[in-house]
Amino acid sequence: MQRAPIAAALLALTAAGATFAQTQAASTTAANDLPSPDREFVQAASMSSSTEIDASKLAAKQSQDADVKSFAHHMEMDHMKLAVSLKMAAPHGVAVPKDNSDMAVLNSLSGVHGKAFDTAYIKQVGLDGHEKAVAAFQTEADGGQNADLKEAAQKALPTIKQHLKMAQQLAAKKGVTAQ
Repeated sequence: MQRAPIAAALLALTAAGATFAQTQAASTTAANDLPSPDREFVQAASMSSSTEIDASKLAAKQSQDADVKSFAHHMEMDHMKLAVSLKMAAPHGVAVPKDNSDMAVLNSLSGVHGKAFDTAYIKQVGLDGHEKAVAAFQTEADGGQNADLKEAAQKALPTIKQHLKMAQQLAAKKGVTAQ
């Protein structure tokens, strides 16, 4: 058959893949020279979205409240979109952490169910989490040095602010007060 041409093609693809990986690694190192505020924003924004997504998955299992589950589902969908937007806005080669949830928050939620879960979720994820997210996105929108990240923060800020407002409304409805 035509094993030699196929083998040669596979060898060429492997070599091209290795060259691409080396080029990508080099550009990652060079591009990680983002100014500190932009690096901090990428870290904070990715952690916020990752935590929202993971906590929302917990809410689907551990909450008994339809309003909390609906809020969590909305947060999961929006934060998956925000995570993609952040990744697309990051300069070439800048690694945007994907699974960097705040484990303290997730651990505190993992052992509770029902109303106790709902109260903790609303406080920690809905209110506290979104207050921190609004602050991070606002800081980047106002003073970010990377134009693409700054623009991404400006575009996402209304959504993040709306999430905080939704969390405040849910907290009021459920009788949950911030600490």
